[in-house]
Amino acid sequence: MSESQAPFDRRAVRLHRARAAARATEASEGLFREVGLRLLDRLDDITRRFPVAVELGARDGALREGLAGRNGVAFLAQADLSESFARRCRGPRFVADEDLPPLGPHSVDLVVSNLALHWVNDLPGCLSQIRRSLRPDGLFLAALLGDKTLNELRTVLADAEIAATGGLSPRLSPMVDVRDAGALLQRAGFALPVVDVDRIDVSYRDPLALMRDLRGMGETNAVAARPRRMARRDVLLAAAALYAERHGDGEGRVPATFDVLFLTAWSPHGSQQRPLRPGGGQVSLAKVLGDGR
Repeated sequence: MSESQAPFDRRAVRLHRARAAARATEASEGLFREVGLRLLDRLDDITRRFPVAVELGARDGALREGLAGRNGVAFLAQADLSESFARRCRGPRFVADEDLPPLGPHSVDLVVSNLALHWVNDLPGCLSQIRRSLRPDGLFLAALLGDKTLNELRTVLADAEIAATGGLSPRLSPMVDVRDAGALLQRAGFALPVVDVDRIDVSYRDPLALMRDLRGMGETNAVAARPRRMARRDVLLAAAALYAERHGDGEGRVPATFDVLFLTAWSPHGSQQRPLRPGGGQVSLAKVLGDGR
């Protein structure tokens, strides 16, 4: 994919993440902590052991404590696009672009990613690389933001900008939905792909606090076609007023919806279950249901 076709400016993503690393607090990392716990919960349902694991988009490495030793993980390397975040990880770590994960073929048993892949330009290529890096019957487990994320903010920003300028700029990033995510996993050659969604609602004291928090998280606009100037102050204030009017509660607080897609998929192996071919069932449905006459 050429730079002119890329949906995201990866340099901007890196800079945003570096800025987040310099200012990270428990509050700004709260969503990542919560989603990380939900990723670990999904490992609890799996009995398979994964001696060698890699985490892509590790930020400050907070998942290490939960991953190390879990499901037989004996070696865990953590990577992040930002050198500032990678330096904060403990143990083996390296700087890597999730668009081109530098993993050798059949070199790892488990690849985990927590809220990083929604910024990838070539998601099909990234997933294919991850699948090739997994040993047979290896597991890919990831969380990424889905297409309903921040719907409240998207709508009020668009309405405020159209009212003020008569036009609309790409200020929030495109994201995948459940159906697309499942199709991409199949296209990448994964076996037994499963995609499920958790909707996480976070309450903010006002819309501007939400915008500041997104900046602190490193999740601000990195769309390649974005305007290179800051949004006009009158547009931001109008959007904040619309947000409070449409979504605020009696105390002035507003909700923000984060639609989190959880992807679980396996590297193919002969021992895995396979769907029966049409007509390959071993039990007669007529016998189960009875004659019916």
